[in-house]
Amino acid sequence: MVLLSLDIDGTMEVGDPPGWIPLEWIHRAKAKGYVVGSASDRTKTDQRLLWERHGIELDFIDHKHKLDEVKARFPETTRWIHIGDGEADALYATKHGFEFHFVDAVPEEGSPGWIF
Repeated sequence: MVLLSLDIDGTMEVGDPPGWIPLEWIHRAKAKGYVVGSASDRTKTDQRLLWERHGIELDFIDHKHKLDEVKARFPETTRWIHIGDGEADALYATKHGFEFHFVDAVPEEGSPGWIF
């Protein structure tokens, strides 16, 4: 099973500033059985309200510096991916054993490392 963690600001199309990852990716990942959530610098309440406004139910909402705790909550996962736009995203993702992709360098569909 795959766990997909997404930063919000600068990463998601609904972020501030907007990123290029569309909300459709969340629906696509969930349809494939992925564990999907957000790991951001925003408060959990702010993250939760954002997703509620867009009618999206995630499997987790947490902070990027706690990706180790996210990973521990889903022991059945075998692949962990975090997508973000900053050095803090890269630092915490790699520190906690996640594959990391900068939002502007996500592998293209069909290429090695492609998330779907």
